[in-house]
Amino acid sequence: MSLMLAALAGCVAEPGDPPAPSPAPDAATASPGTAAPSPEPSAPESSSSRPAVADPSPRAVRRARRHLDRLASVERSPDGLPDYRREAFGSAWADVDGNGCNQRDDVLLRDAVPDTVRTAAQGACDHDVLAGAWVDPYSGVLLEFDDLKDLRQAQAIQIDHVVPLAEAWISGAAGWSDEQRRGYANDLGVLLAVDGPANAGKGADDPAAWRPREPFQCAYAVAWIGIKHSWVLAADASEVAALDELLATCPGEQ
Repeated sequence: MSLMLAALAGCVAEPGDPPAPSPAPDAATASPGTAAPSPEPSAPESSSSRPAVADPSPRAVRRARRHLDRLASVERSPDGLPDYRREAFGSAWADVDGNGCNQRDDVLLRDAVPDTVRTAAQGACDHDVLAGAWVDPYSGVLLEFDDLKDLRQAQAIQIDHVVPLAEAWISGAAGWSDEQRRGYANDLGVLLAVDGPANAGKGADDPAAWRPREPFQCAYAVAWIGIKHSWVLAADASEVAALDELLATCPGEQ
């Protein structure tokens, strides 16, 4: 499992998304009830990037602590904010990197247990994912599928926005342009292949309301903080407290 998880340092769709189809400067603290300033629209820095899903290094944990301290503050339910709309983030899933494959296939290929995935060419896509095995980082469960064209199997493995779209909305994305929101929704650094039921259980919750299994809590906190920092998203007080608790589970932090 560690081999499968060992890629980077930062929902899978959110519940309801169909199964198949620049780093910014540190944010200053905003007044309570206000969202963080929006970054300029930009494409993801690296189409191969992904959240830190291995055990983060001590350096990554220290960086996460610095970034957590610098996140702008926001109320849990900011006054006057328009209601969250999934369609404001564009359709799922866009081929934002232009490789011919949608983001779901890109994430499934990236996150699969090595040497288990079976692909085929479909139109302009050279890696339409048909089958394979994945370790769900949230629960630790091994997921194996022999036909992802079967809707039942496709729904059992989903592409999760680590920081959910609804959470991003109240944290600053409500004030973004359509281009920014589309970029966020399809940023491979925000996406992770996970178990369908685990993703449904997480929903749009932040770490104050939902946490993965204990061995993944350190990596989850580092990933969550990295995404909020990179996209200049704010955090509320209960979220910050929960993230601090999760970082305390990191090796050497106990």
